[in-house]
Amino acid sequence: MISQQIFDEIRQTINDNKIVLFMKGTKSIPQCGFSSIIVAILKKLNAEFKDINVLENNEIREGIKNYTDWPTIPQLYINGEFIGGCDIVKELYVNGELEKIIEKSKS
Repeated sequence: MISQQIFDEIRQTINDNKIVLFMKGTKSIPQCGFSSIIVAILKKLNAEFKDINVLENNEIREGIKNYTDWPTIPQLYINGEFIGGCDIVKELYVNGELEKIIEKSKS
């Protein structure tokens, strides 16, 4: 059971940052291929983002999965909205939608 405090912490992080990536590792040292792909895409789009290393806190790692009812990590949030994991982010990038979403987040 994930505590309300963890859900509140996750919600606060998502609300306090325009772009948040819950990932394995950090943006400077991703520790899984899927996290690395999203970091590379965000960097290519010059998106500033907050990285949350779920490997440092198992409660956050499990909590984020319950928060979105999404079973995998990484998870990308833009303007408080859950965008998706690696496959969805890649698809949005390839079809040009991710760049539009990121540009909207800047205004």
